[in-house]
Amino acid sequence: MRIIKKYPNRRLYDTDTSRYITLDDIKQLILKHLDFKVVDVRTEEDMTNYVLLQIISEEECAGKPIFTTEILLNIIRFYGNPLQQTMSQFLEKNLALFTDHQADFHTYLQDMLGKHDAFSPMSEWMQKNMAMWQSVFSPPVAKTTKQKSTKTTKQK
Repeated sequence: MRIIKKYPNRRLYDTDTSRYITLDDIKQLILKHLDFKVVDVRTEEDMTNYVLLQIISEEECAGKPIFTTEILLNIIRFYGNPLQQTMSQFLEKNLALFTDHQADFHTYLQDMLGKHDAFSPMSEWMQKNMAMWQSVFSPPVAKTTKQKSTKTTKQK
């Protein structure tokens, strides 16, 4: 794994290439799917997420943002919430699912554009996503509610 040292003056040093790099250089590592870790040079604390958030912030301000204000507000609201870990897992799994199907979706669009319903794979993905979301938050008492209403109906 490539180690990037973060200095107090906010400079980043790539130990693999023995040179100072920028956030854009780190973005290129990400786009190439190269593994790396950013560590504080003094404390050796893992600073990877901090640097990744800096890159996201720059990208969001530079052009067409991915995150709407509402999405950001909702993410912030989950910090400290009992469901914080669940939301983290939900986002991670859904992004992985989306990424896995992205290549298939592009291929399908190229092959089928104009011939059939080009959005069928997206519909399938959305249905799988909804099923996963419902399984995470569905209360296990759904059967007992049905049983109670059946008993109530029989008693009348």
